[in-house]
Amino acid sequence: MIENLTPRHSWDLLQANPKAVLIDVRTKVEYDFVGHPLNAIHVPWKEAPDWRLNAEFIPRVKQAVSDIAVPVLLLCRSGSRSLAAAEALQEAGFKHLVNVLEGFEGGLDEQKHRGDLGGWRFSQLPWEQS
Repeated sequence: MIENLTPRHSWDLLQANPKAVLIDVRTKVEYDFVGHPLNAIHVPWKEAPDWRLNAEFIPRVKQAVSDIAVPVLLLCRSGSRSLAAAEALQEAGFKHLVNVLEGFEGGLDEQKHRGDLGGWRFSQLPWEQS
């Protein structure tokens, strides 16, 4: 089963369980220039310009998370790619998966901008930019 947690509840889980791991599945450009949660491990699910699935995704997550019972939280821009990544990890045998709802930037507002309606950054959780 894959849990869906808000950014705040995801942060609380990370604080309560020091073994839990946060994987940011966005592209390198998103991770570096838009920003990312502190201590997030970057493993892209797909990468521009062709948007193909990263064939190294599962091996790289297994390298970062050696115990498949440890909580693995997945975050993308708005919660869609991270859910697909969680489903792939579930098929690979991971036991405790969390999709971070709203992602890093949240949904689109009326002006088609992100960052004003939800997400990790909107929730004022710790993050940084490169």
